[in-house]
Amino acid sequence: MYYDCAEEESHAVKPPPFDYKDPRSLEEAVSLLSEHGEEGKVLAGGQSLVPLLNFRLAQPSVIVDVNRVEELSYLRRRDGRLQIGALCRQARLEQSPVAHEGWGLLGDALKLVAHPQIRNRGTVGGSAAHADPAAELPVALSCLDARFKARSTRGERTIDASDFFVTHLTTTLEPDELLVEVEVPALPERTGHAFEEYSRRHGDFALGGAAVLYTKNGGDTCSEARIALLGAADTPLRAREAEAALRGNRLDEELAAEAARIATRDIEPTGDIHGSSQYRKRLIEAMVRRALVKAAA
Repeated sequence: MYYDCAEEESHAVKPPPFDYKDPRSLEEAVSLLSEHGEEGKVLAGGQSLVPLLNFRLAQPSVIVDVNRVEELSYLRRRDGRLQIGALCRQARLEQSPVAHEGWGLLGDALKLVAHPQIRNRGTVGGSAAHADPAAELPVALSCLDARFKARSTRGERTIDASDFFVTHLTTTLEPDELLVEVEVPALPERTGHAFEEYSRRHGDFALGGAAVLYTKNGGDTCSEARIALLGAADTPLRAREAEAALRGNRLDEELAAEAARIATRDIEPTGDIHGSSQYRKRLIEAMVRRALVKAAA
């Protein structure tokens, strides 16, 4: 009887049957996605997809494993921009001197992503395409005004961060498109950065957080600010009204608190057993204030 019960329950943690494809080139990968359309699913690091498969929350008929498409694993600076191949591992980006030199916010965010074992396998493109609003990388990339390059048999297109994330776990990528690159523009001189979040335990999904970029002019007033909220909505959320309130002013504790209040005034985070919507709203407000003070310093 015990065996029968265990056998029945075991189906809940086993993936459904699927055909496995193992392309070795970008052309082969996009051809497979074109052939299978909505029935196909891309496997990169697998840190998000495999749990979804095991719990049967995702049931594709075809898995396209792109891990051997080595041409998508690059990380480089070109023409002042950071170009990240979709298969670049999160740990490589976290430890990259090139990224640290001009885009320190990415390192701040990646240190908070789960555990080193996850970052060793997880990919930058996979996290972006998964589009979890409680994940750090989509929020950091939104704050950085990143651009996403997608390829299909129909050609290539570039999507701004403001248009890429549609809703929870949904992007503007078409079923036959493969995310191939994330491009991050150069930041102005005298730009500080900070990523603040709160989670119940290290490695857990955060209950709320904020990414901030803060640029000073010659007089130490704010010439530009960017604020992206984690866990505040169905997508990474830019607090553009709060950004505007900071420009032209010198940051102090009072202005930081006011900007944080503006940033979270209209949000309605989803509540659960770990925290009500109102609790999460106040938490995100505190994270924005902290990140602003840190970035401005």
